[in-house]
Amino acid sequence: MQNGPNSDPRLAEGLDPELIAFVDGVTAAYGQFPAFQTLDIETRRQFAEAVRAPWAKGGPALYRSVNRVIGQLRTRIHTPRPGPLPALIYLHGGGWTFFSLDTHDRLMREYASRAGITVIGVEYPLAPETKFPNQLTLLADLVRLLANRGEEWGIDPARLAIGGDSAGANLALATALTLRESDYGDALSGVVLNYGAFDARMESESHRRFADGHYLLGTAEMETLWSNYIREPAQRTDPFVSPILADLKGLPPTFMTIADLDILRDENLALKSAFEAANVPVSGGLYPGSVHAFLEAVSVSSLAARALDDGAAWLRERLGA
Repeated sequence: MQNGPNSDPRLAEGLDPELIAFVDGVTAAYGQFPAFQTLDIETRRQFAEAVRAPWAKGGPALYRSVNRVIGQLRTRIHTPRPGPLPALIYLHGGGWTFFSLDTHDRLMREYASRAGITVIGVEYPLAPETKFPNQLTLLADLVRLLANRGEEWGIDPARLAIGGDSAGANLALATALTLRESDYGDALSGVVLNYGAFDARMESESHRRFADGHYLLGTAEMETLWSNYIREPAQRTDPFVSPILADLKGLPPTFMTIADLDILRDENLALKSAFEAANVPVSGGLYPGSVHAFLEAVSVSSLAARALDDGAAWLRERLGA
């Protein structure tokens, strides 16, 4: 950055001024550590947790936030008031490889508070130790369990949504596709997709434009993350890996938060058009000036706050909160 935010060349690219602190803060934090490719996976995860920790602090205080094991998965249940309440099952981002319930704690509390619903964060097994489709099997089983016995965890099993950001959005949509093919196709009332990874072919114009990662996610990094998740290159065109290639008919209504200065922008815009062509009700859209992961910047960004409010309002309407 130059001598002040008003002279920052990224503003000419359309970056929202309030997000400069987020982009620079995350970039500088990673810069304090050795090059990631020289480190083992557990050390990289520890550093990634430390980088994101400041952005998970603060935010709304809730009636209760507790850790519970549901089925085979560790979860964190954020409840804004006594239930039973409708619930959003939320899957954190991190390229299937990084991050946790802790890195996304504030984001999940923001949804719970703003929408007046329970948010169930899920600690799904990470790649490369666990690969596709094992995560989807566990997540679909979790939804089935909550649809059958949600009252045990203080939620209304008839009012469930699933969502996530980045790789978590990929898993959320793929879980909805998995359930559609089973007897639980009507278990979900909605899907929330925040700047998701939906096309493992990585051939879009936004991939080329933002490839160097100066807006927090680059093409080389995304290639590594996709490779961590899949077992073989042929799986890149599996519709449960790349949902942009899936038949979307019959999926629940969906809300999309699409980041602007993001390698994943174009596949998100294409997915929104595909939902419309499949007659799936789709709301939300592009937030000009935003970057990948910008919802985590809600402590400094009015754009992030507006996007969270939009998603929360949609959830209230869909789930009857």
